[in-house]
Amino acid sequence: QSQLVESGGGLVQPGGSLRLSCAASDSLGFNLSLSTIGWFRQAPGKGREWVSCINTRGDRTKYADSLNGRFTISRDSAKNMVYLQMNSLQPEDTAVYSCALQTPRTPYVCYEVGWRSFGQGTQVTVSS
Repeated sequence: QSQLVESGGGLVQPGGSLRLSCAASDSLGFNLSLSTIGWFRQAPGKGREWVSCINTRGDRTKYADSLNGRFTISRDSAKNMVYLQMNSLQPEDTAVYSCALQTPRTPYVCYEVGWRSFGQGTQVTVSS
């Protein structure tokens, strides 16, 4: 089963920005556009938290309320990639961020269960 691969994490100062990328580990015959894609994060000592998701066409998105509009999810079907643009980062955003896929289900952008193919994640550290 193909896994997803995340990249783009790093160390950033409070108020800074990062863009994370999500790709399929095996691009041959695995089209991300056929799946809903979600981003998750896990901070040290805490459980995995859902962050955002995007539908197959890329025209509907959903975000955790706690983000206060600071993050933007998008997809580029031509490149078979999904992105998470993170702005105004704060220390509480420090976590390992991972992406996962989900079978689309009308009329939902995404739903709570059925996430699979999580990648290893990319570390985001927000610190001065």
